[in-house]
Amino acid sequence: MDSFTDYGIVLVTTGSQKEAEQIANVLVEANLAACVSFRPISSIYTWQGKVHNEQEWQLFIKTDLTRFPTLEAKILELHSYEVPEIIAIPILKGHQPYLQWIAQQVS
Repeated sequence: MDSFTDYGIVLVTTGSQKEAEQIANVLVEANLAACVSFRPISSIYTWQGKVHNEQEWQLFIKTDLTRFPTLEAKILELHSYEVPEIIAIPILKGHQPYLQWIAQQVS
């Protein structure tokens, strides 16, 4: 492992649990994510000049950020939103065995 910041969490929101599960399964099966957790959330945002209050699903994708371009391309291929949230947050500190596990899973 080169540095802790090679690993991170990518946040993605979807409009349904089914879409969240589909994206999660594809990313893990393709070794682009070690683990994807997701949960329902409420979002208030402006889109096309209107304020929306929606129920969405937030994905927490644990990955090697050096794979971000490939991960992002796969999410865009699968996602139903015109402009999906895809935000990478580096892990600044972490349990070394867990980070090693991420490294082993994301190949």
